[in-house]
Amino acid sequence: MLPTSSLVVERTKENLKAAGLADRCSVIEGSFFESIPAGADAYLFRHIIHDWTDEQSIQILGHCRKVIPANGKLLIVDCVVPADNAPSLSKDMDITMLTFPGGQERTEARFRSLLKAASFELKSITPTTTMISVVEGKPV
Repeated sequence: MLPTSSLVVERTKENLKAAGLADRCSVIEGSFFESIPAGADAYLFRHIIHDWTDEQSIQILGHCRKVIPANGKLLIVDCVVPADNAPSLSKDMDITMLTFPGGQERTEARFRSLLKAASFELKSITPTTTMISVVEGKPV
């Protein structure tokens, strides 16, 4: 049996091939806790940052900051928890993330603080039709 990361890499390669994109993409196996490959204009973290504590997230984003170009974009696709007390699915997801992997969903203010700690600036938050938003950061 292949290790989990090898399974992800193989599945990704198959999906890219099926989509006709294999010749336009590189799939690189690794750990974002150790390093992130350089050379991209944008770095996308989809449902990644919410899995980890602030300290772990800053470590991941710090590795990204080391390689992202000055005009690069950081895109984080995750829930953004409303700051008010109104009910929200993202608040339910926050409890799930806390109890299962030990991560958390974050408010705009928490994203701003997290990004600042990793030498990024919060540029925008774009909501979608779901509880998920796209958080855009830029290097500072």
